[in-house]
Amino acid sequence: MAIKTEMLRCFVMVAEHGNLADAAARLGRSPSAVSMMLAQLEAHLGGRLFETGQKAHLSALGVFVLDHARRELDHFDRTLRVIESFARAESGFVRVAAVPLVAAQILPGVVRSYLARRPGVFLDIRDSDSAGVLRALEAEEADIGIASGGAAGAWLARETLMSDAFGLVCRADHPLAGDEPLDWQALASAEYIDSGLSAAISDPVFQEIAGRATLRVHNTTSLLALVREGLGVTVLPRLVTATAPAGLVFRPLADTMARRQIELMSRAGAGLSPAAAAFADSLRAAATP
Repeated sequence: MAIKTEMLRCFVMVAEHGNLADAAARLGRSPSAVSMMLAQLEAHLGGRLFETGQKAHLSALGVFVLDHARRELDHFDRTLRVIESFARAESGFVRVAAVPLVAAQILPGVVRSYLARRPGVFLDIRDSDSAGVLRALEAEEADIGIASGGAAGAWLARETLMSDAFGLVCRADHPLAGDEPLDWQALASAEYIDSGLSAAISDPVFQEIAGRATLRVHNTTSLLALVREGLGVTVLPRLVTATAPAGLVFRPLADTMARRQIELMSRAGAGLSPAAAAFADSLRAAATP
């Protein structure tokens, strides 16, 4: 019969208390059950652990076993706490790759509340464009991705996290600045700067306008700076413009279908760690209206 952890725990408790009754009470067991555990342990070891039946004095074997049992039980308990902490998402390592607009606007609040509940989790967050997020996931350099678009693949699990309306961004003194929803035809005569995000808009009139653009800027900060300098207008999701510099305005579009879908992504079939799954749940909760 193999020695069980519970046998060692019973022995240590009896050795420390000097009697069966107190040890049994501490363990939440009956004295007879504890006595049986000790008998099984002694039978396996082939020797007595106590000098007398009163359990007040250890034998030489008992002294040796007590020293080693304490160390092993302490190691076992610490290991168990680590495992339980990981299973309860109280510890672990979570890698997140997100497009800048989410990293700047959504993640701060999510991270604050998440770490307040799980201070033992280490978060590694990187921002990248959608293509970079997909590359990080495919290379297993990220556990969770937050991005939009991208070719579907069997390796990728994705779900819509939130939807963000596109709108016109221009200077406050531009002729197109205003509050009413804007029709695509109104952009036909404007100097348009493509953001690279326009591929998400399927309207043929807009696609023709975007196709005539002679300037494309992928970095949002640089793009907004050019618009602010009066070099043209652009179309961006509202969330992107939340921190736009002074002097720029966001005008809604009449095309209510022009929206950017932000998706929560992970590797299909890989399974998230408890800490990563809890972070994904926090993102879903934050994105829910």
